Amino acid sequence: MSRSTDILLTGLAPAIWGSTYLVTTEALPQGYPITLSVLRALPAGLLLIAVTRCLPPRAWLGRVFALGALNFSLFWVCLFIAAYRLPGGVAATLGSFQAIMVIIMARGWLGTPIRTGAVIAALAGVLGVGLLVLGPEAKLDPIGIAAGIGGAASMAAGTVLSRRWQPPVPALSFTAWQLTAGGLLLLPLALLMEPPLPQLSALNLAGLIWLGLIGAAATYAIWFRGIARIEPGAVSMLGMMSPVTAVTLGWLWLGQSLEPAQLLGAVIVLASVWAGQRANRPRATPDAKPAAPLLSETS
Repeated sequence: MSRSTDILLTGLAPAIWGSTYLVTTEALPQGYPITLSVLRALPAGLLLIAVTRCLPPRAWLGRVFALGALNFSLFWVCLFIAAYRLPGGVAATLGSFQAIMVIIMARGWLGTPIRTGAVIAALAGVLGVGLLVLGPEAKLDPIGIAAGIGGAASMAAGTVLSRRWQPPVPALSFTAWQLTAGGLLLLPLALLMEPPLPQLSALNLAGLIWLGLIGAAATYAIWFRGIARIEPGAVSMLGMMSPVTAVTLGWLWLGQSLEPAQLLGAVIVLASVWAGQRANRPRATPDAKPAAPLLSETS
């Protein structure tokens, strides 16, 4: 499969994640962020394990739980704290710094060179997201800002380490392990910190099914597959598609207005994502040998 196809397929994941805000606000009970995160991650992870019939080896348990914490548990908790304490635009803008963090972490953990074009594309993406989602009501809460930056750092570290730690199993199994680990880590927090859920309606169940099967199981399998095949800096730039989808759905579904500055921001984001793919493209050298595949042939 060509690199362009891999990029387009991987970009579907953050584009679908952009529906999370709409589904959460319109279809789920409010005030249960950790419990809903558990219900999003754990059933999806267990279902994928049942389908793939593949359990992590004992030697991999530490890495699996570390990745589950970074990509799901810590990331989602920080995300909810930021969402509760900051306007959505501020939280989304802080999250967009993930692309720059990935570039720095990939240099230290993977030896990936820092390229000027990649840094410029990432900074342009932050500007575009800011124009797209920031409004005059934006307020800066210190705890919210810390949570937003912490969430971006958590996801960035999870992205880079998911590339570094590649088990010899298909991406679907790797996703199952991480979702299950992340859900198990969140379960005690949900039981200790939140009251029991009320009786769920059909709309609530539909929202959970969407976020669990599509917004977690399917999309993260696509995402981890992309991490194994595409440069981490290029993958992280695709994450900026999420706020574009969120704003578009708000306009189409909720009747929210779109200002000229937001349209300009969307154009900048799309341009920065395109530029980021080009800037992070591997540079061939005359003596370079073909890279060994990161996943087994069964993926």
